[in-house]
Amino acid sequence: MSIDVVAAQKTVRDLRTRISRLDEASLDLLFRDARSHSDWQNQPVTDDQLHELFEIMRFGPTANNGQPARLLFLRSKEAKARLAPALAPGNVAKAEAAPVVAIIGYDLNFFEQFDTLFPHKPEYKDKFADNPAAAETAAFRNGSLQGAYFLLAARALGLDTGPMSGFDNAKVDAAFFADSTIRSNFVCAIGYGDETALFGRLPRLEFDQVCTIL
Repeated sequence: MSIDVVAAQKTVRDLRTRISRLDEASLDLLFRDARSHSDWQNQPVTDDQLHELFEIMRFGPTANNGQPARLLFLRSKEAKARLAPALAPGNVAKAEAAPVVAIIGYDLNFFEQFDTLFPHKPEYKDKFADNPAAAETAAFRNGSLQGAYFLLAARALGLDTGPMSGFDNAKVDAAFFADSTIRSNFVCAIGYGDETALFGRLPRLEFDQVCTIL
């Protein structure tokens, strides 16, 4: 092992020792004080912010480094109008008012990128190419993980989010992903939420209701 590699590894260890966990303010920003928003301030989200959001979320882990998530950002009135017929009635106004609406999807043929993303095990490409059911399961599971990273990355950048599951996936896929291998997972509004429109936080389950230690 070279001296440069050893020095680099020591630097990483030292950094992890100094920053062993996020501070309380960061945890509040990401989790405890963060809310899902339906009402939005008239403040834009820039292309640079969307690029930065992706630059953060792409480092979240996925199985076999597959990275199946695919993102479509809708900003224009025309793009949102294409989405509106697929939304539940209660979500139409939320989407129209948000600066940006993201469709978080997943690519059923994510394994086609394995030559680049997983080059040390090229046989894994055939593992999924020969088993569409396994590919779909992996794409949906890991694309969902990336969707969660998307929410946290947005919050980390000071943006608010409004994830929505009230929509027709088939209509979204027909409108935006026809003749492709991409499928929609969920829809998420992005922007700066109107804090005055929030109601009280709903209850959360306690540890003993959810967790078991064996």
